[in-house]
Amino acid sequence: MSSGAAREARERFAAEARSQRPDLAALCLLLAAEADPDLDERAMDWAQIELDRLAGMLPYGLRGARAWASAVTELLGGRLGFHGTPADYERLSSSLLHEVLRRRRGLPILLSVVWTEVARRAGAPVYGLALPGHFVVGFGDPEEGVVVDPFAGGASLGAGTAELARAPREPARTLDIVLRILNNIRAWASARPEQSAVALWALDLSLLLPSHPASLRYERARLLVERAEFTAGAAELEAYAEVVDAVDPGAAARIRAEAGSARALLN
Repeated sequence: MSSGAAREARERFAAEARSQRPDLAALCLLLAAEADPDLDERAMDWAQIELDRLAGMLPYGLRGARAWASAVTELLGGRLGFHGTPADYERLSSSLLHEVLRRRRGLPILLSVVWTEVARRAGAPVYGLALPGHFVVGFGDPEEGVVVDPFAGGASLGAGTAELARAPREPARTLDIVLRILNNIRAWASARPEQSAVALWALDLSLLLPSHPASLRYERARLLVERAEFTAGAAELEAYAEVVDAVDPGAAARIRAEAGSARALLN
């Protein structure tokens, strides 16, 4: 992807994130374009069309959460074999929607995006559920509906499941899902120092979301220093220190000291 195309993709990502009803699939594809230079407009259209095609494979006239959960799971987890494996945690492609559609493998949250986007297109009462350390899909009423695990091919989670018992069944918001995907990518990259460029674009996109942890600015500044971009990293540390100073002068002083150390590395 050219620099102009990359800039346009980021502008579209930011605009979509700030729209009244952000499109989850579109955001996931614009996110994936950062990782895959071959993911152009035509390839993004294919992914959207594929989600439509899968939705069209579901039966007509479904009624009730259990019927929807059963039909979507039979199609995606059964006939088409969408599921995850431990090895998928080692691949960046497991966090990219177009690759998950192609490979039918991915992380729990991306498989859940496929489940929810396909079901939503068919008219199902569906939503993502962010559990501690896992992501699943619910159908019907959030408190009483059916919950399935796309990573396990759509296996049903009973009400007594420990994960469900510990967390309220609150449907995940689109932008929270996108931020969680970007967090996963940053975690993947942080374990691989040679992938610092991936961590950087994941941070950049996270900061384009209208709501994000302020600490991401600090993390980005630290990453720039680690990448030997000392001047830019120091400038961002100093800018973040100005923000922190109003609530924690001691922390701000420590951050300014970090900026000074970064500038010293230029000598």
